[in-house]
Amino acid sequence: MPVVDLSEMPLRELNSQLHALPQDTNETHWQVKNPEGRHAVAVGLDAPVTVEIDGHVGYYCAGMNKTATVIVAGNAGVGVAENMMSGTVHIKGDASQSAGATGQGGLLVIDGNASARCGISMKGIDIVVKGSIGPMSAFMAQAGNLVVLGDAGEALGDSIYEARLFVRGSVKSLGADCEEKPVTDEDRNVLRDLLKRASADVSAEDFKLYGSARRLYHFHVDNAGAY
Repeated sequence: MPVVDLSEMPLRELNSQLHALPQDTNETHWQVKNPEGRHAVAVGLDAPVTVEIDGHVGYYCAGMNKTATVIVAGNAGVGVAENMMSGTVHIKGDASQSAGATGQGGLLVIDGNASARCGISMKGIDIVVKGSIGPMSAFMAQAGNLVVLGDAGEALGDSIYEARLFVRGSVKSLGADCEEKPVTDEDRNVLRDLLKRASADVSAEDFKLYGSARRLYHFHVDNAGAY
């Protein structure tokens, strides 16, 4: 197993080595030590490998991830897993703003809390936050699922399109065009699967579902108050 100490190897060299891995690589398990809050650790991966990072990371860790599994034993800065396409990113601590922003696929698991704008403009990614999320989360969310075991801040799902937002705790306020929805059997099955994949030992029966009221798809003067 390759072990990289970022106190000795430049970050650019680590990312270059990871980018050079072929799809059939035998070096499938990497360990990264001493990240010390560096930005853009393990970004743009495109091989079925696991990268374990021992410590806190800065901005945009695991951004644009594709097929890889990235595990961070610490906290993550702004934009973790931004624009992820597939694979899994697991943050064992807290995440800063815009976690999973614009993500198009894959699974992002945050064991702690996520700050403002978690899942902003999500386009198919699945996000499970075992703590709480900050304000303006799922702003303009277009597809995918956001699961929150704790509470949600102000303006959840503002200007949302078609994503599902499952919240177990309280919601401080809903954003424009976001409303509580009835939970169908299909919704509950999706939620159960995500909880299982995230190793979250809670009941799917305890969650409420929020989604789009579909009043902002096309402007209508009668809805002007919602803009």
